Amino acid sequence: MIEKWITSDWNAVPMVVLSGVVTYVAILVYTRIVGLRSFSKMSAADFAMTVAVGSLFASTVSSPSPALLLGLVALAVLFAGQWSVAWMRRRANWISRWIDNEPLLLMAGGTMIPENLTRANVTRNDIYAKLREANVIEYEQVLAVVFETTGDISVLHSDREDVSLEPDLVRDVTDSERLFQDVAIS
Repeated sequence: MIEKWITSDWNAVPMVVLSGVVTYVAILVYTRIVGLRSFSKMSAADFAMTVAVGSLFASTVSSPSPALLLGLVALAVLFAGQWSVAWMRRRANWISRWIDNEPLLLMAGGTMIPENLTRANVTRNDIYAKLREANVIEYEQVLAVVFETTGDISVLHSDREDVSLEPDLVRDVTDSERLFQDVAIS
């Protein structure tokens, strides 16, 4: 019994190699057709696409189910779905609002916004780590910290005292008005 778990029938090895090569080439071809957006991290749909392609690639290569042809068709359906969602998002703002998360302001200047940290399920230590990663050494350098739609945290900062944040950079960020209490966003 343990032998089946550790070893395999050597006749299956060439099929795994063939499936791996063909599936890999298919993913490259589909990506060239649909575009690199297929593997971006700009939205929840993009993230789901990346996970689904990886899972399908692994199962197509490593087991007889799904069969190679079914795996290739399933990959084509995923890429077509990704292209369709991207196309619809460009055409209709309401689809984009429905699919995408909204970016959220976590720090306005050097001040953390506790209610937004809670809302994003982010800790102060997460923010400190991102500030260190961005080479921030004083809170006065921080212009804004944003929890992005992808789950990434962006730190907007500067060493210059005379710099101001461009309003367009935070236009769709929830609570961004905290950054411009004295200046109206156009």
